[in-house]
Amino acid sequence: MKVFVIIPAAGLGTRMAVAHAGQAPTRSKQFLELQGVPILIHTLRRFAAIAQVDSIWIAMRKGEMDGFRPTLDAANIAKPVHLIEGGEHRQESVGNALDALPAHADDLVLIHDAVRPFVTAETIAGVIATAQRYGAAIAGVPAIDTIKRVERRAEGAVVEATIPREQIVQAQTPQGFRYGRLSPVFNQARIEGFLGTDEASLLERAGEEVHVVMGSPRNIKITTPGDLELAEFYLAQEQKKGAKA
Repeated sequence: MKVFVIIPAAGLGTRMAVAHAGQAPTRSKQFLELQGVPILIHTLRRFAAIAQVDSIWIAMRKGEMDGFRPTLDAANIAKPVHLIEGGEHRQESVGNALDALPAHADDLVLIHDAVRPFVTAETIAGVIATAQRYGAAIAGVPAIDTIKRVERRAEGAVVEATIPREQIVQAQTPQGFRYGRLSPVFNQARIEGFLGTDEASLLERAGEEVHVVMGSPRNIKITTPGDLELAEFYLAQEQKKGAKA
């Protein structure tokens, strides 16, 4: 069994609207830097450190590939990294990568957000083990805040009900699946023109069970300038801890 990692990195990150630390606000968020290193490189290193991972496939905008290659080469990632052209949305990017994978039905595919650079080895290992056993697994954390279901009206949102928190998890990545279960639902979604919110939603739509592995509150998705500041704090903490070890 092989383990392939897909990193969809073709998004522009429109919520990262404010320049941070002199970095251009129009730059794709995965290329913004944490202590001089692009977020995407930090993310790649997390997966390259996992022994079970065979290769990593990044789906990115065609115009960004040539500019990223020197950075990728200089990073000396410990696993093979392949660049392929992404699409206009996440699902198309992941679908392009699935089409390119030299995968068999029993191989595992992990999909991870380019801008979640603090995923732990424990979370990755947990998703791999659970996906291997059950065929589909995602990382997630329990909801902390009270969750309300609302009705959207012209004058604003009106609460319809309170959803018990024990029934809610906040989905993270990686999301892991056997290739033989993931590829068919992607093809079906293409045929029907369906866009899911994440990869798991495509399997849910097909009536498949998706298991949840405990993630981490630190496995943040960097989408705003405030997230970037928090990420810098987390990275400084990790480096400080590593220096003491």
